[in-house]
Amino acid sequence: MHDEATAPNARPTVVGESRWPMATAVVVLVVLTVLLPHSLIVHPRWPVPLIEGLLLLAVIIGDPGKIDRRSKVEHGLTIGLVVVLAVNALWATSQLIVELIRGGAAVNSANTLLAAGAMVWVSNCIAFALLYWDLDSGGPAARAHGLPAHPDFAFPQQLDPSLASPDWRPRFIDYLYLGFTNATAFSPTDAMPLTRTAKALMAAESMLSVVTVLLVAARAVNILA
Repeated sequence: MHDEATAPNARPTVVGESRWPMATAVVVLVVLTVLLPHSLIVHPRWPVPLIEGLLLLAVIIGDPGKIDRRSKVEHGLTIGLVVVLAVNALWATSQLIVELIRGGAAVNSANTLLAAGAMVWVSNCIAFALLYWDLDSGGPAARAHGLPAHPDFAFPQQLDPSLASPDWRPRFIDYLYLGFTNATAFSPTDAMPLTRTAKALMAAESMLSVVTVLLVAARAVNILA
């Protein structure tokens, strides 16, 4: 881990990350949810995306530039946004699994099935990336003011400080990579979970990814055979 202070009274360098990569991922996640087949979404279709959009707008207005404002209200809004996005993505996943098991209309066409499966899989990757991003070390605003001695995830740059500059911080793209590689490899790749919560989230993501991929593949083979 980096030693942020070189003197007893020295203040850690504040290194806030840009809001826009995270905001872009949220917009992509909302769009993917809207594009899902009718049977896989919460009804009616528009209230949930509207709530997600309003929460994102509130988060951006509260801390529009670099994410470095340690505010309980701002952190609460971010947690609320991430939870709504994650629950919505998990709902779509559960509905897809139900449709695959019972042979619903959304999975009777190979093209529709593969498109829905891909959108659900990508949505889960983004949703879990947002969960990791907001969980680790108290969230992005807390990380901007210094990395703790005991984070939730250990990145290579933290394990070997010579690999990065002294003011390095994990940013959203690092957690997005973590989400995609965990869903693809079904195991940690470059970043290791250290806390029980981080391990539980990564295990849940891997399990959902395995079930989704296997069921979609099995159903697609059955349709095309």
